Amino acid sequence: MANHKSALKRIRSDEAKRLRNKYYLKTTRTFIKKLRKATDKEEAQELYKKVAGMLDKLAKRNIIHKNNASNKKSKLHKVMSAVQ
Repeated sequence: MANHKSALKRIRSDEAKRLRNKYYLKTTRTFIKKLRKATDKEEAQELYKKVAGMLDKLAKRNIIHKNNASNKKSKLHKVMSAVQ
């Protein structure tokens, strides 16, 4: 266990950040699943815009790597384009 006051604060703040990052990542995954299940072209396009923004934000905050975000966006764009 930490002995310094600053170390204790760091532990508390790290836990809060971890939970926040977990929430953002889980929310993004949920929207990705919705996009993959979308059957309407308009709905898929709207979801893609939202998901692409979420992935960019995750990459900007270093929750996921920027190449990972780019790869996911590319695959999701193919999924969105295939929707009739």
